[in-house]
Amino acid sequence: MLKYRLIFGALMIVAFTGLLIIDGWLDGAITVSTHDDRPLQGLILGVLICLIQIPAHLELAALAKAKSLRIGLPVSVIGSVLLATAWYWHACLPLSFGQCEMLILAFCLPALCFYHAHRFGLEGVIGGVGAACLSMIYLGVLSGFLAGIRLEHGLWALLMAIFVVKSSDIGAYTLGRLIGKHRFSPRISPGKTWEGMLGAVVFAIIVANIFADQGKIMSWPLATLFGGCFAFIGQMGDLVESMLKRDAQIKDSSTRIPGFGGVLDVLDSPLVAAPFAYLFFQLSP
Repeated sequence: MLKYRLIFGALMIVAFTGLLIIDGWLDGAITVSTHDDRPLQGLILGVLICLIQIPAHLELAALAKAKSLRIGLPVSVIGSVLLATAWYWHACLPLSFGQCEMLILAFCLPALCFYHAHRFGLEGVIGGVGAACLSMIYLGVLSGFLAGIRLEHGLWALLMAIFVVKSSDIGAYTLGRLIGKHRFSPRISPGKTWEGMLGAVVFAIIVANIFADQGKIMSWPLATLFGGCFAFIGQMGDLVESMLKRDAQIKDSSTRIPGFGGVLDVLDSPLVAAPFAYLFFQLSP
């Protein structure tokens, strides 16, 4: 388990970082102002966000099915893609980003109802449509904030947010396995300990300060605050997915990624942390 986690974790980090650096090279974000108005800005990230919606929705649909809930996948996937990429195309419309998001949700709601009635009948409409709306908000809206960070605050801010959160996962897993004894969430995730949380905070603060210094993103006191806060927020994101899996009585969302489980098991902490990170960068001096 640990061997696969290390191998595939390293491969995913290298591949993801490489793609984002190529993305930054294409639109000039590495060498010029992050506000440079270029047609290809954040294009690769946008494509990745769209592609990840499909396996993530399939896994969430499997969790819902375990509770006898049917998600209208065609509508929910399309809705999630539109929600996740609204930061890219709202500039082409006479609408704010928030208006675009609200309109997408408003249009998707009746579409989900009619799709469910046509595909599955009238039984379970409330539960199925509710689960589909949850999937669109969880996967579409939250992943959209990753695009928001990239487009409004730059490549290094996005990398900082993701690496801080994932390093907190590594710190929690490492210290928890070594010395973890005191559980802090026995009902939701019995494997999580306060010792692991200490590892999460230490790893996150170190990584946050490295990015803040090398990328000239923020001062070290702010970076320390960022690391400490997002260690807890990242673990909160993990607990959110754990609640969904425990309700469905499924250990891992799938077995697609050896050592980790499914796509949701990799994305859980960055997804929940993304809007908080966006807000932090917006409010930072």
